[in-house]
Amino acid sequence: MSRTGDDFVLVQRYLAGDGRAFDQLMAAHEGRVFATCLRILRDREEALDATQETFIIVLRKAGSFEGRSAFSTWLYRVAVNTCYTMLRKKGRHPTTPLPGTHDPPDLSAADRFSSAELRPILEEALATLPEEFGPAVLLSDLEGLPLRSVAEILEIPLGTVKSRVFRGRKLLAEQLGNLMALSGYPKEDEHE
Repeated sequence: MSRTGDDFVLVQRYLAGDGRAFDQLMAAHEGRVFATCLRILRDREEALDATQETFIIVLRKAGSFEGRSAFSTWLYRVAVNTCYTMLRKKGRHPTTPLPGTHDPPDLSAADRFSSAELRPILEEALATLPEEFGPAVLLSDLEGLPLRSVAEILEIPLGTVKSRVFRGRKLLAEQLGNLMALSGYPKEDEHE
């Protein structure tokens, strides 16, 4: 069975009263949810709080998950919304990059040394993106999600996601110059 199928079965088991099923869902997804929250909030403690809040919301609203999209898509939507709610409550935007030692590992990097060198520069540039572009670029390029999944998570049309990713990448390219071309940064039409 696929991860999507497994998740749907676990949600159904949880709704039927099996509390261990929710623990399994959490174990399967908490690392990626935390990594997403950390990239948005740029603070480890806040990311832990956002991760916990995300799973509390999912626990309470599991009955509203209808299975029309993947559970992970729904979960990411809750996580992103939770992070931006936290930022709005504090009246701030993520602007301070994390020290390199707190970043989740970049498993997609072919050359770990190059990845480590570029990470602080990239994190700083990402932190300056306007709120409308940041989540689309983060989910598409850093999390490696397909653009259709990003559209579902952000609850916006696919064309809007493509535009935001393109414009976000353009802003990053302006800030970073040729650094991204050297690092193998994904092209605009990837992940569809």
